[in-house]
Amino acid sequence: MTPNIMETKLATRGFHVKNEAAKELLETVGESFLAGFAYAAEARSATEAEDRLEQIPVRFRGFAYEGAGMAFAILDAMSPGSGRRMSESLAGRGDAHIYMIYVGIGWGMARLPRFLWPKSDTLDPLLLWLVHDGYGFHQAYFHTQKYVHEQFQDPRFPWPGGGTHAYSARAIDQGIGRALWFVGGTDVDRVTSLIGKFPERRRADLYAGVGLAATYAGGAPEDELVELRERADAYRPQLAQGSAFAAEARVRAGLLVPHNAVATRVICGTTPEKAAATCQETRPAGPVSGELPAFELWRQRIADEFVFLGGVTP
Repeated sequence: MTPNIMETKLATRGFHVKNEAAKELLETVGESFLAGFAYAAEARSATEAEDRLEQIPVRFRGFAYEGAGMAFAILDAMSPGSGRRMSESLAGRGDAHIYMIYVGIGWGMARLPRFLWPKSDTLDPLLLWLVHDGYGFHQAYFHTQKYVHEQFQDPRFPWPGGGTHAYSARAIDQGIGRALWFVGGTDVDRVTSLIGKFPERRRADLYAGVGLAATYAGGAPEDELVELRERADAYRPQLAQGSAFAAEARVRAGLLVPHNAVATRVICGTTPEKAAATCQETRPAGPVSGELPAFELWRQRIADEFVFLGGVTP
């Protein structure tokens, strides 16, 4: 169930190499994820794992917590007292990294048989859709031909159930979009060309994922981010929403680094702190009525807010 470190190499994955700097960045992200997985898998408690996770460099620490989320999900599913490690982490320092940990749960689900998948009612009802994001990223990263080049989409994804199949597919697409930033090697031309091969109905969610990855992971200088914003065209609000989510994850965890500010300035027209504040201010306070989950309402509010403020042109 544990990804081999060689599987994070761009040459192994067959991903595009833009330049040596981008290659080193993306491979370091993968290595940091696996380090986090190992720390969590080896630790006797969530607290012990966190002591080691906090030693990861700031730029890559969030990816280590994502890997830890995967390990916690697998360990909790396969051992008595299910949910113990995950709940311990989210009650401690892991709470600051809850977005990344939830994404990591999706990685774990991709490696577990379905009968061991977590019960959705044990997770935050607003954030559980980030689990799908992690699942989608994993599938696009490790099964690239099927999920990216053949644009496979499961129309009846079975989790969390209760008639949510349509939105489950959309949330998975957000993770696939995030993975496209890796598959395309942070090359804007390559990434946007990949999106252009998907059906139009899927592109808004894919661009949201790209905006998140371009902001959180980085790998593109300002001029390339400007090109990304221009190529997003009608999907600029969704690109900005993803970028704002990345800013919120970085700000909440205290992990801001310079490239985050460059990305939000270009994509959102504001600072990471203000982009994160927009996420916090628009977050639904409770359940919402209608066919779409509160998570999607939240995403729409964020995108609309950037259009309203004039920082993004739809």
